Amino acid sequence: MRSTPSRRATATGALIAAAAMVAVGLQSGAATATPAAAPTPVGGITAGSKVDTGSLPADLSPAQRAALLSEADATKAATAKELGLGATEKLVVRDVVQDRDGTTHTRYERTLNGLPVLGGDLVVQETPAGKTLGVSKASRATSAQLKAVDLTADVAPATAEKQALGAAKAEGSKATKPSEAPRKVVWLGSGSPKLAYETVVGGLQHDGTPNELHVVTDAATGEKLYEWQAVHNGTGNTQYSGQVTLGTAPSYTLTDTTRGNHKTYNLNRGTSGTGTLFTNSTDVWGNGTPQNLETAGADAHYGAALTWDYYKNVHGRNGIRGDGVGAYSRVHYGNNYVNA
Repeated sequence: MRSTPSRRATATGALIAAAAMVAVGLQSGAATATPAAAPTPVGGITAGSKVDTGSLPADLSPAQRAALLSEADATKAATAKELGLGATEKLVVRDVVQDRDGTTHTRYERTLNGLPVLGGDLVVQETPAGKTLGVSKASRATSAQLKAVDLTADVAPATAEKQALGAAKAEGSKATKPSEAPRKVVWLGSGSPKLAYETVVGGLQHDGTPNELHVVTDAATGEKLYEWQAVHNGTGNTQYSGQVTLGTAPSYTLTDTTRGNHKTYNLNRGTSGTGTLFTNSTDVWGNGTPQNLETAGADAHYGAALTWDYYKNVHGRNGIRGDGVGAYSRVHYGNNYVNA
């Protein structure tokens, strides 16, 4: 397969980071893998940097993006076969990014006998003609190992739920309660694949921030395998409001998980399309100057949070439309606008 490190740095890395569980739960180790090259933060590209424009994400309209997702979904069975996945493994399309030169990067999640495989994410890079350039996997586990997983649980769901509540209280969470009943999953995040329960605990964190603690419990032994917090606060160094707190995703993207998943995108001087979601290697955004492209993103993201809070606290509306769904912000439109 032909190596495409620059594309993996911009698109593949961002797609893998978009999977919150993978980004938080999978670090380099015996049973995990990280992309060949660390992703370059989209917002971290300073003005004047030389970039291969062909490998930059294309500005897609909603209809174009929907068409790519539909095409990927229609061919997912053939893709699974090409990748050598087992008969009981299925692919679920989660996102597609297309470069300006037509190269596509499709992120898939996997299921095994209908159960979600946590850590089974992968990204397939293809040419405009459909030829596979490469595959980036979150785990090195093979289909043969997955096939051998015992899907019979010896531990009751109530045990997993009790463990998750205990983990949340140990971290100082308040008003903790399960968001829903524990669900069966296949854990691929560390060690050998195994049947597990994933329990999500709501309530509030110790500082009053909304809580979304994910706890993974071994369905055979009751051992806690992993936990991660899906709600994080980042630091924004804005141009107009100074240093502020930003709602972000644990994969370090400008996605406010506490406000309807509002997202902030970088149009990168384009004039159409959605742009590229801001991603970073840390949860600190911008440096207060317009030369750092993250600064405008932080300003816009912070302003959107204030707007959400205004509608909620003053008008009792959960989002501008009252449906609990966040909008999105776009910055760096065209060449002749300041913070637009």
